[in-house]
Amino acid sequence: APESLMQALEDLDYLAALDNDGNLSEFGIIMSEFPLDPQLSKSLLAACEFECVDEMLTIAAMVTAPNCFLHAAPGTEEIALTCWRRFSHPAGDHFTLINIFNAFRAASANSSNQDSSTERWCRDYFLSCPALRMAETIRAELLETMKRIELPISGAAFGSKANALSIKKALLSGYFMHIARDVDGSGNYLMLTHRQVAQLHPFSSYYNSRRIPEWVLFHEFSISEGNSIRVISEISPDLFAELVPQYYFSNLPPSESKEILQEVINHLSPVSAKKEEQK
Repeated sequence: APESLMQALEDLDYLAALDNDGNLSEFGIIMSEFPLDPQLSKSLLAACEFECVDEMLTIAAMVTAPNCFLHAAPGTEEIALTCWRRFSHPAGDHFTLINIFNAFRAASANSSNQDSSTERWCRDYFLSCPALRMAETIRAELLETMKRIELPISGAAFGSKANALSIKKALLSGYFMHIARDVDGSGNYLMLTHRQVAQLHPFSSYYNSRRIPEWVLFHEFSISEGNSIRVISEISPDLFAELVPQYYFSNLPPSESKEILQEVINHLSPVSAKKEEQK
């Protein structure tokens, strides 16, 4: 459909993947080297700047591979949730996926009979062994692509506050179009790009949690799964205001969320905000 094509071109423009003539920019050409969604390619390249490539490679592989969580059989749902909580990270689902991948790798390395022991470990934690092996393969391929085009690859630093902030910055660089705000304190998230309300996906570490973050970045929105947002991590309005392209923000439909973010932007940069208003 023409509308879908125009939306796709607009999204690529927001990601700085197109030049003024509508052709791929130099940055867009590098993005196209990766067999990933443009937002994910942009986040992976931004990780080079924020020095969190090791962690972003894992996130990219885990969200590209099939879902790693197994549907628990009737009567075992609570056991499965308890197992998954062992991997939960307070910063959000992207970080939880890193914990799961690292634990899977450790289990594989410690297994004497690798196949059977690793599969048993996955079953014990209600995780899909084929999905995690697929993520391992995808990660290796992405790493090879980065080496081939000679991009800087920073080492692992997962666990530090500075690294967590860097990961969020890298994610926001690509997924600033995937931001939602809890409008009533009960997990009803209104997405910035349109007036659609979504709920947290049951596989989210925030689902049925006592603490529901107000502002989140999500990987995808699914109508088929009950209007839910999947793979969610908490972000701050300040961080969004710091990294969002101003021309994208100015095109957002009016909303209370936009007004809140505008106040944050004005507070962070009153001079540039005034110039933008004059334009």
